[in-house]
Parts: sequence; structure tokens; C-alpha cells
Amino acid sequence: MTQLAAGVILAAAGTLPAFAAGPLVLPLWPEGVPAAKPELGPNRVDDDGRTTNITEPALTVYPAAVDRPNGTAVIIAPGGGYVRQSTRREGEQYAHWLSTLGITSFVLTYRQQEFGHPAPLQDVLRAVRLVRSQAARFGVRPDRVGVMGSSAGGHVAATAGTLFDHPLGRTGAELDKVSARPDFLMLMYPVIAMEGAAVHAGSRKALLGASPKPADVELMSVDRQVTAQTPPTLLIHTQADQAVPVENSILFYQALTRHKVPAEMYLFEQGAHGMGMRDGLGTASYWPRRAEEWLKARGLLDKSK
Repeated sequence: MTQLAAGVILAAAGTLPAFAAGPLVLPLWPEGVPAAKPELGPNRVDDDGRTTNITEPALTVYPAAVDRPNGTAVIIAPGGGYVRQSTRREGEQYAHWLSTLGITSFVLTYRQQEFGHPAPLQDVLRAVRLVRSQAARFGVRPDRVGVMGSSAGGHVAATAGTLFDHPLGRTGAELDKVSARPDFLMLMYPVIAMEGAAVHAGSRKALLGASPKPADVELMSVDRQVTAQTPPTLLIHTQADQAVPVENSILFYQALTRHKVPAEMYLFEQGAHGMGMRDGLGTASYWPRRAEEWLKARGLLDKSK
């Protein structure tokens, strides 16, 4: 079934408008972007589907490509070191795959180096609140809203799973009353550490600046922010990743285990950083099967009742 056909079926069911002119795009901050910088101009997208200069955070909706969605929603944060976002490869591609599983996806376009901390945290928590508050509109369940992220997008997702109640994630809007805690996380070769041997220096500089405050480094070292309330998590990484060392996922997994949070981790030999859903990477190319098994085991592919 095509994306357009899926949109028509959902529209007929009264849950989502048909996509007459492409996917539905929802502004995250219709009341005004916090600390807006209109002088920077609009978002930019290059020929390779990478988004930069993000001043207008948004969610792009991809309905489930089945007659009856299962009610699970995934907010997808593409990677790019907090300087760009691989929207096509680590956003749209994942959304189309998840749609075949009956999942409704929302690709997040979040603020990055032009704003710095805490803008990405505000954007991802607003995204969770927005999807949860409009669950009926999109045919999803408010208790099945997950966040998936790759690389720096994995860091964004991990902040959602650890800092969902932090004051920096609130702006005083009415929507702040809605829970921002994701129900599950899916982290692809995520940035986790903000200091030490495992740090991805580029992401840290883009997010926190060249001379970050120690308190910000501590807060954004998300393995240190894990609690028993952090949601169940799937981690996928490779030994071959020379950009974001595999130790990042290991640190997060260890923290989850210490706090008795259900977690599963797959560490593959092959697959460079940013592998996405490429073929020819040995067993690493089969990570979508492992992810589907994990989602199924957690009941997230069961049909809503």
C-alpha cells in the first residue's frame, strides 16, 4: 500500500487528514518557538535530504501502511552531530519501515547548534507531549509513544528517556501538563557520553559550546541521568563505528541494568557509523529484524483494542 493510500484510509476512519500534497507537517511550537531566531531564516534541505539551519522545529507524520494500525507511535530523531540532520536516511527511511509494522511515525526536525542546549531537549519533549495529547487524532495509544534516534539523534532520544521531568524541558505552555515520558526508546549508535574516552567531541561542541559548563556536561551525560523510571530501551551499535565509539551504548546499557530497567542490546562487528538500513554489512544489516522481534516481544505490535 502506498503512503497516500494509507493516508486516505486513515482519513476515512476520521483519524488523520489525507495527504493531498505530501506528508502532514506539524509545527512543534505554533504559539512561537522558544528563543526564536527569525533572522536566521527558514530550515534548509539539501539534495541529499539533510536538514540544516533549523529554526522551525516540526513533526512530519507517516501513517502506518496497513488497514488497521496497531496503535504504536514512534518519534524519530535523525542524527547529524547537532549540526545537520540526516532526515532522509535516518528519518524517512525508518518511518517507511516502521509503517510496514503497523506503526505510525513522526520524524522530528529539532533545533541544534544554532540554538544549543536546552533547545533539542525542549523540542523532543514537546514532540512527545504533542503526539500523546493528540493520540486519538492519529489513531495511536497515549501509552505507546516511543522515541527512536540515531547518533546525535540517539542522544536526543536518550534525553527524552531520562530528563522528561526536568524543568529545562518546560516552557510554561499549557501542554507542559502532559507527560513527556516516552514509553520506550530505540537507540541507534547513540551519542551518550559528554566527556571521557567515549565522547563525540563534535556533538558536545555543537550542543554545549567550546567551553561547556561542568553542570551542563554532567546533565547531558545521559548515562548518569538514568533512573528506574527510564523506559525500556533497545540499543544497536557496532565495533566498526569509529565516530561514536560502541562504549556509548555500553555505558547506557550498564546504567539501565543498574537501575533494573528492561533493556536489550545488539553489538555487531561490521557497519560504520551512520549505517542506517544499508545492505552488505554482515549481520548488522539484519538489525531491523532484531528490532521487530523486540517490539513484538514487548507487545508493541499487538493490535489496539
